[in-house]
Amino acid sequence: MKSSNGNITVKYPDGKTEVVPSGLSVAELAARINPGFLNQLIAAKVDGQLVDLAYPLEHDADVVFIRPDSDEGHDVLLHSTAHLMAQAVKRLFPATKVTIGPAIENGFYYDFDRPEPFTDDDLVAIEAEMSQIVKENFPVHRQEMSRDEAIALFAAMGEDFKVEIISEIPDDATISLYRQGEFVDLCRGPHIPSTGKAGAFKLLSVAGAYWRGDEHNKMLSRIYGTAFSSSKDLKKYLNMLEEAKRRDHRKLGKELNLFSFHEEAPANVFFHPKGATVYNLIKETVSESNHTYGYEEVNTPLIMNVSLWHQSGHYDNYRENMYFTKVDDKDFAVKPMNCPGHLLIFKSTPRSYRDLPVRMSEFGRVHRHERSGVTHGLFRVRTFVQDDAHIFCTEDQIHREVGLTLEQIFAIYKTFGFEDVRVELSTRPEKSIGSLEVWEKSESALKSVLDDKGISFQINPGDGAFYGPKIDFHIKDSLGRSWQCGTVQLDFSMPERLGISYTGEDGLDHTPVMIHRAVVGSLERFMGILIEHHAGSFPLWLAPIQVKLIPIADRHFDYTDQLAAEFTEAGIRVEVNRKNDKIGQKIRQAEMEKVPVMVIIGDKEIENRQVSVRRHKQGDAGIMSVDALKTQLLTEIREKTHQER
Repeated sequence: MKSSNGNITVKYPDGKTEVVPSGLSVAELAARINPGFLNQLIAAKVDGQLVDLAYPLEHDADVVFIRPDSDEGHDVLLHSTAHLMAQAVKRLFPATKVTIGPAIENGFYYDFDRPEPFTDDDLVAIEAEMSQIVKENFPVHRQEMSRDEAIALFAAMGEDFKVEIISEIPDDATISLYRQGEFVDLCRGPHIPSTGKAGAFKLLSVAGAYWRGDEHNKMLSRIYGTAFSSSKDLKKYLNMLEEAKRRDHRKLGKELNLFSFHEEAPANVFFHPKGATVYNLIKETVSESNHTYGYEEVNTPLIMNVSLWHQSGHYDNYRENMYFTKVDDKDFAVKPMNCPGHLLIFKSTPRSYRDLPVRMSEFGRVHRHERSGVTHGLFRVRTFVQDDAHIFCTEDQIHREVGLTLEQIFAIYKTFGFEDVRVELSTRPEKSIGSLEVWEKSESALKSVLDDKGISFQINPGDGAFYGPKIDFHIKDSLGRSWQCGTVQLDFSMPERLGISYTGEDGLDHTPVMIHRAVVGSLERFMGILIEHHAGSFPLWLAPIQVKLIPIADRHFDYTDQLAAEFTEAGIRVEVNRKNDKIGQKIRQAEMEKVPVMVIIGDKEIENRQVSVRRHKQGDAGIMSVDALKTQLLTEIREKTHQER
């Protein structure tokens, strides 16, 4: 509120308050604190809303100042750099039409309509022009106008794509634009106060992209870039990108003979023996945990009548990603998810409240139609196995069951070497089923468990599943990249839609609550993440070949074969190098194959029943007895040790 004397009260994060004149901008407020402080800022939050520094304070408000090196400040910087790039493109290539240019994780892109794609030389020229615009230090102004005024403005500029976007906005909406020098763009903001506040930036690559992601629309030229508040942070990120290229799972998958892709089955992976070993170890690890946490494994068909998918809500909300077929002149669908099959299993047997909770798990193969332009190695394929589980319980059991599920998820991530986990609570999306009351009850239930467990989390508005809110788990890999893997989803709607019930203590039928749970998600994608996390150098327990036996000469083969049989019987995966190469070449080969342990066998080793041991990347590990080595390795495997390699 505003006082009668025209003053307002602002409150800072430390709880302190200050009375200031109404209409004071955020920038002026910061300058009152300290003129030098203003130079450290890029934006602000007023009552939780991210705003420009020029935003006028007209009522009592909570104010948080945003620096460019904060997460929110980085997003503002990225978005503003996308505008900077678009301005440079329009200067150098005036006939080019602009479309959209959002910030993405650690980067930004902008899609342009032009006859020829951009070249590497073009990117160099655009970067140089961006630097010139930074030197010109144009103020960045926000401007608001009516929808019709905005359409007229962009139509006069020949910006057809902007006109199309604005035309779909409600008639009475107020449109916001941002101007910097001669450039103007449609945008909600906020943005940096002037182009001179742009940080260190780099244009990374060019790609083709369909307008609005629809392959029936025009192909555009997309430029990707990144920006940071300092040159040091930019250099660090660019070095990480180079390391990520070295770790690319598609490259390592081929080099290590783990998997391949073939045009006979586009975007579907073929696992080779070594890759299948790793894949099965992931599955076995999750399966053992499921058994510990009381899940019973089930298996459901790949193809089911399309009426089931209508009933479950998947058809209306997911059909563009589904495959369909006919069986005996009836319409069927290849399952994109496992949930409806589990509901049918639950429904097939009379249930009492005494039977609950019922915990079902399935390593279920699903098929989802992905456009060829978005498929990406193991990360995005058209068929994959999901470590799905569903818990059917009463409302009173939700808290305990979700709590146990969280415990399981964190334990499995730790087993695979991921201990930095970010948690998000995703709420109701625009496209959803179920009443608002049910959604609010579901969201409240999940939040309560997270609070009681002391797990910090962020709210991710509008990103829930179409049938219920969810808790998403993001693991951070060795390069600091975040990957969303696990999910826990609360569902009051689908059991009711399919007529699922149990007999309550009162003798009446009740609808159970359904908890959807995945820990690693797609096994294929999780394996890709593991490959890149470890750069292909898997820990001993997860390595497809754990020990490479290297005989020095042909006369050592018999003893080597004897050791191979002995190690195999103990449960250690071994391979013998029988090539007629020098010992140095054999060791280099094992290093290139990233085998954790190399065992060198020569005359002395045979005579003393000892072995000379080397560790991948660590070199000579000394001489020890065969039994001592077996004991050491079996302990590491059993404890799933993660050694620095």
